[in-house]
Amino acid sequence: MGPRHQSAESRGADRSYVKMPSFLLLEALCLFLFAGVMWCSAVVDILFLIDGSHSVGKGSFERSKHFAITVCDALDINLRKVRVGAVQFSSAPRLEFPLDAFSTQQEVKAKIKGMVFKGGRTETGHALKYLLRKGFPGGRNASVPQVLVIVTDGRSQGHVALPAKQLKQRGVAVFAVGVRFPRWEELHTLASEPWEQHILMAEQVEDAANGLFSTLSGSAICTITSPECKVQPHPCQRKTLETVRELAGHAPCWRGSRGTDAILAALCPFSSWKRVFLTHPATCHRTICPGPCDSQPCQNGGTCVPEGLDRYHCLCPPAFGGEADCAPKLSLECRVDVLFLLAGSAGTTPEGFLRAKAFVKRFAQAALGEDSRARIGVARYAAELALAVPVGEYQDVPDLVRSLDAVPFGGGGGATLTGSALRQAAERGFGSAARTGQDRPRRAVVLMTEARSQDEVAGPARFARARELLLLGVGSEAVRAELEEITGSPERVMVYTGPQDLFSQIPKLHGKLCSRQRPGCQAQSLDLVFMLDASASVGPENFAQMQSFVRSCALQFDVNPDVTQIGLVVYGARVQTAFRLDTHLTRAAVLRAMSQAPYLGGAGSTGMALLHIYDKVMVVHKGARPGVPKAVVVVTGGSGAEDAAVPAQKLRDNGVSVLVVGVGPVLTEALRRLAGPRDSLIHVAAYEDLRHHQDMLMEWICQEAKRPVNPCRPSPCLNKGTCVLHDGSYRCECRAGGEGPHCERRTLRGDAPRIRGSSPEPAGEQQPSQLLPRRPGPPGR
Repeated sequence: MGPRHQSAESRGADRSYVKMPSFLLLEALCLFLFAGVMWCSAVVDILFLIDGSHSVGKGSFERSKHFAITVCDALDINLRKVRVGAVQFSSAPRLEFPLDAFSTQQEVKAKIKGMVFKGGRTETGHALKYLLRKGFPGGRNASVPQVLVIVTDGRSQGHVALPAKQLKQRGVAVFAVGVRFPRWEELHTLASEPWEQHILMAEQVEDAANGLFSTLSGSAICTITSPECKVQPHPCQRKTLETVRELAGHAPCWRGSRGTDAILAALCPFSSWKRVFLTHPATCHRTICPGPCDSQPCQNGGTCVPEGLDRYHCLCPPAFGGEADCAPKLSLECRVDVLFLLAGSAGTTPEGFLRAKAFVKRFAQAALGEDSRARIGVARYAAELALAVPVGEYQDVPDLVRSLDAVPFGGGGGATLTGSALRQAAERGFGSAARTGQDRPRRAVVLMTEARSQDEVAGPARFARARELLLLGVGSEAVRAELEEITGSPERVMVYTGPQDLFSQIPKLHGKLCSRQRPGCQAQSLDLVFMLDASASVGPENFAQMQSFVRSCALQFDVNPDVTQIGLVVYGARVQTAFRLDTHLTRAAVLRAMSQAPYLGGAGSTGMALLHIYDKVMVVHKGARPGVPKAVVVVTGGSGAEDAAVPAQKLRDNGVSVLVVGVGPVLTEALRRLAGPRDSLIHVAAYEDLRHHQDMLMEWICQEAKRPVNPCRPSPCLNKGTCVLHDGSYRCECRAGGEGPHCERRTLRGDAPRIRGSSPEPAGEQQPSQLLPRRPGPPGR
């Protein structure tokens, strides 16, 4: 690369046409360079006089502030060394802060950044007279060097020559820094001599800062921190926009003659005014020093970004992000056999198939090092599975890549039978690589698809997992739900939004292949109700984020009538049970129903929704099971929660745990009260961040599932029957007219209260504990 030439002049004319992110990156690089080379640590007072008039405008005023902040990055600001102050002027000068106001660089930069544009006329002369009268506000005695940095467009509406001359006669070093398209002659009037060292342009931040410090270093105020670096002046040109008068032509005119009454006709010249760009010879400055990127340390196409004189960092391609020098150090330390399963059916485009192959090739190049204990295979599927590269056939990465290049697309014909492919992969995908006992490595199937399956996937996925295969999914948003169902967890699914985002999943896949999932509480009995805020304060987009969140949580449970039951309540303009605890008997059915939950809009009442759950959801005749832990998870934006504390406590008193997931930048007092005395609250700043709090929610649910249970809370007895604990179980004492294990049948007899299950039963009938079915039918059944 050679010496690093950081010249702003060559880039200054193009900078206004570059998109903002590139502009910010370029300025960041410039800041690292000059701040690392120059450093002012002498006793000096520096005052910025910044033009805030209408002729400058708000945009150029912000650029002026940015220039001042950039200069401050190279100043040793404290009250004993460099002091910095600022004055803004337009129709009248305004002291922003005196020289003795702040003692740290951070404070000064923050104050400059917070300066507000004044607007008004450009009265530069008045501002200079203000300094002649008042001196440098907060400055020290005359023995301390004074530097005045005037940032202006040079279009003063008054005279500036005399006050500028008087300031310079007092020994003040004056820099004139032009902004926008300045008036060149006025900059010369303001600046100290030699002009080529004291006239700068704020539009080119690096050049202006280098020029300022280069001039100051000649007076021993600033020093160069590295003897190998130097600020080098070179001739250049500046552009200004001026209004000039040009001869446009001649036209007939009539003039009277003195002393006579005659009128004479003649041709008179007429002119027009034009705005034109003028160029002026000037001196620009560039820094030349050996750079840390000269040795090209970044590998695999990475871009080297210098950080000062001896440090750098690499901007790496997605497959190598986060690694030093973009080196392929993703080498898998764990022993794992990986079979990539690529969709090649009619639902897959040729471009999508090529992207999937490129993903596998990059992963192999990044993960298979000399010390890697991983082996890779590739299979393509449509209606049938075709094993293209058997697992472990190639240990040499170049050979593996060449074999991947030869894998055909297959024309994209046939149905997308993902379920069949999963079963075949489990049966014969690791045939030649299979080992037994302790010698067998971990085995993983990485499914890559953009098309939904046309056959059933849940059964084949369970079959594969039963054979101790780790299932991972990589796909688009359209197949997220199916991949979650196949893999059994959203944590094992990587979703990408575009081609480049696909390659950024490589490090994530590396981590998932070697990580071990923590055991959860999926096998414990639990009645779980999710309660979602579907009011207008949430909005349909955020409600969709809630749905995705609870679906991810539901994936963690073994849903069936004997283990976990899940229900869903939504509330907004009304309260609605989307589905009861006993409605869906499988996880797949629960996931589908959650996706179909309605958004209601309107004003929601969290308290009314909790009472609805108390009366109509967490009750035995609506599917709740006696003797099983019960929990309600409330996901809300916080609006309408003012009336919720009492109903929530009523549920807790009835044996139902309540957790609040509050979403929003500010946690309201109503949500804190709703969380209850045990502080059962998870605060999430934004709806898109919900997914990051799934582990915390699961931990809470698992803790609640292990708490002791009172089978009489909530009471399983109907028709005002009384629940009585009995030998570790319970029995129902029915009021007059009630019969059945849970007093579910009503009679017309006016007998005294009957105790169900308290006396011996006739032969052939169930004992008391058997009279308590998990799912009693409704009254009369």
